[in-house]
Amino acid sequence: MSDTVQSLEDLGAAIGQEGGEETQSAPVHVQKLDSLGRAYATGKRKDAVARVWVKPGTGKITVNKKTYETYFARPVLQMVIRQPLIVVSRDTQYDIVATVSGGGLSGQAGAVRHGISKALTHYEPELRGTLKRVGFLTRDSRVVERKKYGRAKARRSFQFSKR
Repeated sequence: MSDTVQSLEDLGAAIGQEGGEETQSAPVHVQKLDSLGRAYATGKRKDAVARVWVKPGTGKITVNKKTYETYFARPVLQMVIRQPLIVVSRDTQYDIVATVSGGGLSGQAGAVRHGISKALTHYEPELRGTLKRVGFLTRDSRVVERKKYGRAKARRSFQFSKR
C-alpha cells in the first residue's frame, strides 16, 4: 500500500481491496435447546453458582426442589428472581428449574437471576437486547477479598495499644 489515504472514503476503499471481506455484521444469536426442549444456563454471583433450566410452562419456579417462595423467604429475594421475567413480560410463559449452591441467600438469588436471564436469551435470542440494557446479563464480579497475613481480616489491623 504505497498510496497515501486522503479521506475516509479512500480508507474504506483501501480496506475493501485488501481485506477481501465486506464490513462485518453483528453476531447472530440462535436458539440453544437441549434434547428435551429446555434452555440451560449457569449464573454466578459472589460464591454462589446456579444451574438454570427454562422450558415452556405456566410460570412455576423451582429452586433446589422447593418453590422459590419457600427457598427464598424474603420478599426482596423473590423480587430479584422474578425481575428478568417481569422485564421481558414472560411471567407465566416459562417453568424454571434451578439448582443453586455456595454462598448465602443474597448471592444465590443473584446467581439465579443471572442464570434465568442467560437461559431466556438462549431460548429467545431476541430478548438479549432488553436484558442486556437492564444489566441482567452482566456477571457481578465482586467477590470477598481474601484475608492477608498479619491482619485481623482482609484490611483490618489488629488492635494497637501504645502501653
